[in-house]
Order: sequence, then C-alpha cells, then structure tokens
Amino acid sequence: MFGLKFLSTAATWLAFSLSIVDARNFQNPLKNPNGSDPFIVYTGGYYHLLTTTWTNIQVTRATTLAGLKTASPTTIWTDSTASRSGNFWAPEVHWLDNRWYLYYTAGTQECCGGQRMHVLEGGTNILDRYTYKRALESGIWGIDGSILRFPDAYYLVWSRFSPAGRQSMYIAKMSNPYTIQTPYLLSEPTNSWEIVGGAVNEGPAALYGGGKTMIVFSASYCWTSSYQLGLLTYKGSGDPLQASSWTKKGPVFQGANGNYGAGHNGFFTSPDGKETWNVYHATGNSNGACDGNRYTMAQKVNWNSDGTPNFGSPPPLSQTITGPSGEPA
Repeated sequence: MFGLKFLSTAATWLAFSLSIVDARNFQNPLKNPNGSDPFIVYTGGYYHLLTTTWTNIQVTRATTLAGLKTASPTTIWTDSTASRSGNFWAPEVHWLDNRWYLYYTAGTQECCGGQRMHVLEGGTNILDRYTYKRALESGIWGIDGSILRFPDAYYLVWSRFSPAGRQSMYIAKMSNPYTIQTPYLLSEPTNSWEIVGGAVNEGPAALYGGGKTMIVFSASYCWTSSYQLGLLTYKGSGDPLQASSWTKKGPVFQGANGNYGAGHNGFFTSPDGKETWNVYHATGNSNGACDGNRYTMAQKVNWNSDGTPNFGSPPPLSQTITGPSGEPA
C-alpha cells in the first residue's frame, strides 16, 4: 500500500510539474482573425502585440506568448481627421530618444490611394497616452514604415512606388524620430520571387545578429500564396542609404504546412535577451490573402555557423512550440 501511495503521489507531482512547463508553451496562431502585419516588443515584463485592425490601433499584452492568445487588447489610438481616419495598417512601436514612438500607416475611409505614414509620440511607458506628431512624408503614397538602427544614426525604411512604377523599398536618415531626410531607393522588385502577382517589396523589419545588420522584407503580392520574405544584408561598409551597400537574397521564408502567404514580419527578443524570434502573418487561404483572415504566428530564429539567420518554415498549427527563454513559470 505504501508503494502504491508513493507512486500515486509521484505521478501527481509529475503531472503538476509538466503542467507548469506546458503553461509556457503555445500553439500558433497567437491572434486570429485580424492578425495581419504583426509586431511584438518585449518590455517591462510583458510582450506587446500590435497588428492591423483597419479602424484603430490596439495593443495586446501578456507575460507569455501563450497568454497573448486570450488577452484582451487595449485601444490606444483612433482618429477622426478625414485624411487619416481609416485603413490603419502595420503599427510598430519603437524606443527612441528616451520615449516610445508609434509608426503606422493610415488614410481615408476609402482604401487605399490615400495611404500615408504617420508617427505618434508616447511617454516612457509603452501604454502611456500617445499624441499625433506628424505625417512622415506628406503628399506621397507610402506604407509600412519601420526603424533601422546604426551606431551613429537611425533610419526609416518603408515601401513606396519607384519611378519605374514598382512598389519598392526606400530608406531615409532621420533627423529625429518624426523627421526624415532625403529618401533613397533601397530595393526594387525585379527577381522572379518578388513579382508573383505584382512587383512588390514591403513590410521591412530590421534584424541584428551574427555581427550583421539586416533588413527582412516581404515580396510579391499578398493575394497570392507566394507572398514571402527576402533578406537585405549590409556589407559592413559604405553608406546605408545606397543600395550598393547591401546584398539581396531570397526567398528566405515561405509558406508551408497549410500556412500560405507567410510574410510581413517583425522581430523581438526573448525575456532573457538570448533569443531572437520572428513574428509574422499567414493565412489558411491557399490563394493568399490581404484581409483580416490572416493570423499571427511566431517562432524562434536559429543562426547558421556563418552568422546568417535560419528562419526555418511555418510549422503546422497543431504543433506545440516551446516558449521563449526566460519566460516566467
């Protein structure tokens, strides 16, 4: 009897221990629907998730990635100004000059010719009240603004049309978090993997690791299953504003396992700062999607021996993934 009681107690404790470990694991998607254009930043003991909602800007936060699946979002910005009152896309929040700045795309209620990039100024807490600062490039169609950091300056990277009429990526040095200098053409879609359904480069996201500075971007039209990620790598010297200072490679990440059109990503670090994670959207629609049926997924970035990133491929939604290192039990 003593042996049976001991085994029963041991089994109970084992199950309890496993439940603690499992609580930090998760299954994708993290947000569905309206999981498009995701961006995550970890700060103050919380993951903060922003996605495209079209009508406002929301932040969902939780102490674990698993917790994001059930946490309630907080609306932090709406706007009644006609020129920027609708079609909110691709919100990102960045810590610059000792405060938070929120970059996003918005336009009129009618989509999508009036899309412009805008910036909000916040405080020292990511959920502090935000105030409208300005449009980053007045009078010119532009989307998906994101911040790229170099030791001596930071840059805005975004998507707009080139003189050849291709939706391309541009870069500009920033005088401050809400003012850009002269724009330069950084990457134009010309490769076969960049022009499926339409010539598109968009959704840039800075990545740092292996001693390299990189920009990951989305290529091809989102209403195709070939919406995918490409990679620009800074050569280590030369002016970052010049396309000749970068090398292009792609595709580096594509849809798989029933997840189509995997793209428009961002990167965040684990709570202990030891891991880099990729957050991106995908859809179950085999034709691809540009709408709210896209969902948010996340997975760890691995690194090759030469310091280049290995993004793997999107796992099945049924797969249990170990949460980032340093998450609370």
